[in-house]
Amino acid sequence: MEAKIQKIGQSLTLKGILIGIMSILLLIPGAMIQELIMERQMRSKETIQKINEKWSLAQTLNGPILVIPYQIKTVDNKNNMNIEKSTLSITPEKLDIKTVLTPEERHYGIYKSIIYKSDISFSGYFNQPAAHFPANAEVDWAGAYFRLGISDLRGITKDIEFKAGNMSGVADASGQSDAIGSGLRITVDHPELLFTNGKAAFSGKMKLKGSESINFVPTGKNTQVDVSGNWPSPGFSGSFSPEYNISDKKFTAKWNILHFNRDIPESWIDGNVKTFENSSFGVNLVDTVDHYQQNMRSAKYAFMFIALTFVVFFFVEVITRKKIHPVQYLLVGIALILFYSLLLSISEQTGFGWAYIIASVSTIALIAGYAHSIFKDLKQTALLAGILSGLYLFLYVVLQLEDIALLIGSIGLFAILGIIMYVSGKVKWYKQEETVENGQLTIDN
Repeated sequence: MEAKIQKIGQSLTLKGILIGIMSILLLIPGAMIQELIMERQMRSKETIQKINEKWSLAQTLNGPILVIPYQIKTVDNKNNMNIEKSTLSITPEKLDIKTVLTPEERHYGIYKSIIYKSDISFSGYFNQPAAHFPANAEVDWAGAYFRLGISDLRGITKDIEFKAGNMSGVADASGQSDAIGSGLRITVDHPELLFTNGKAAFSGKMKLKGSESINFVPTGKNTQVDVSGNWPSPGFSGSFSPEYNISDKKFTAKWNILHFNRDIPESWIDGNVKTFENSSFGVNLVDTVDHYQQNMRSAKYAFMFIALTFVVFFFVEVITRKKIHPVQYLLVGIALILFYSLLLSISEQTGFGWAYIIASVSTIALIAGYAHSIFKDLKQTALLAGILSGLYLFLYVVLQLEDIALLIGSIGLFAILGIIMYVSGKVKWYKQEETVENGQLTIDN
């Protein structure tokens, strides 16, 4: 009876099934590692958001827009005078914006945020608005003003220099929130004199700080935006793509947008207009070193590492006839899982590259040392360490090749499976099952 039980315990089939079950069960702590990564990533985003809020959030520049009050008088059947007051908003005929960004990194503990300062200059002109007014409108030129949308007014670090014609403007917070968004209300003296030549030219300068991105709304019938900055990895977002040039330390980008490219009317009455957000575009100051994303991608390969390592141990066990207890398999699997915890915690302090080296070398050394205590053979231990090193190197290469990661990963796994199939084909499994209790092994040459 005892011999029968021992034979069952030594069965390769049963051992293989047990190893498979352990591999699947180890997916549970693997999933917990992924949840931990997401939790740390969420905490990072919350901390960065707090940093940005104290500085200034992402900025969106909208306008300027010329707003002109008017009224229409009508007489009803009872000879009563009715006055209907409205405002006409007009977009520029031409709008040129030049922006120079000065990004910098701001740290809070282990977390990092990308903030910037910017020097913005804009100019253009409005055409005569007479054709946009309803019939019988009485224009109140004295109440005319300009609106300039700025998404986060806390980012304004200096009084805005604004001129319309030869007259300087005075800016105050508008307190409005519509298609233009919150921002500034700019008034000038004698606005009735702006269109003496049929066009009202304007220009302005401002210093604006923000974080992560700066965006623009092409309110001009013809809008040209030029952005430059000393940042090596900008991202371009929104409805329009620019002409750009990116070097190791700086970038330049240029947008040229015509009126039929965007869904913004030339004029509208009161607030009868849709939001302009769908037409915005801009620059994102991308942080290419996102170790949380790299940690998550690496954690998705946990099952592959566990399965392949177990396969290596299993074949060593079969070929050398040195028995490995299931508990020993389990301990090796736990060590492989702890690699991802090490990688996450160290990457938050040193960056992903150094963290990967430290975590992988530590894990390989731990498993190799444990394997040597089992096999008592330096060559077998070195072979195992070499295989693990190759796997970790393969994973690192895959993580760096984002565009072709799937292709390289698929080819690599296919090659690994081919090697495993070749080695397994050399073993006479049924013969091994029959002779295992005598410590004999038959392998094809």
